[in-house]
Amino acid sequence: MLPTVVLDFDGTLALGPGPALAYARRVAAAVADPRLLVQARTAVERAAVGDEAFWDGYDAVRQVALAHAVPESVLTDAYLASRDDLGTDAAPVSGPPGLADFLAALRSHARLVLATNAPPTGVERVLDAIGAAPHLAERHFAVGKPAGLAAVVAHHLTAGPVLSVGDVWAYDLEPARALGADTALVGPTAAHAAVPATLRGPSLAALYGDLHSWAATAAEGPSAPADVDPLDRKA
Repeated sequence: MLPTVVLDFDGTLALGPGPALAYARRVAAAVADPRLLVQARTAVERAAVGDEAFWDGYDAVRQVALAHAVPESVLTDAYLASRDDLGTDAAPVSGPPGLADFLAALRSHARLVLATNAPPTGVERVLDAIGAAPHLAERHFAVGKPAGLAAVVAHHLTAGPVLSVGDVWAYDLEPARALGADTALVGPTAAHAAVPATLRGPSLAALYGDLHSWAATAAEGPSAPADVDPLDRKA
């Protein structure tokens, strides 16, 4: 039996306001509204310190843009364009300290799976830069969380315990918990969010010891397959 740890990307492995600010710049440029960019920067700063008005930096930008009556089509185009900047000087990203060594140790006890709503654009560049790329057994992009996460988790529950790790409860963790998986909430809302997360911490790095203990213990325990349809998706 091999347990699985499902990892989110933005806000979990990829840290910093750079990508959300790149998104804000693209939106502001598309509608030629410099006021929007100023307000979006403030909203991103609020999200970074755990303001529960926003799920994350991207949601902060989106809410400001909608308040300026920016059409959904413009937001979609701006988001996709901003992902071209991911991991460059225009949208700098950092990883949790010691990530490569942590993942190398964790993979001896668990299968490591990336599941993100983001498209693949720029992600591999970041995964290489932060040292995560060699340790991920699977990568799932544009999965359509929350429903899409349930499919990934259900597939791996047929093989053993699953722990889903992310910074947005409704998207990264709640679908997993509904299937019986464990959850780890990371990020600025973890300390005060009123959600039943199995583990929680201000960052992924703060949970390295707990996650390693979970994986080691789960690898020794009995398998508990879920009565759900498996994931019909290539890794």
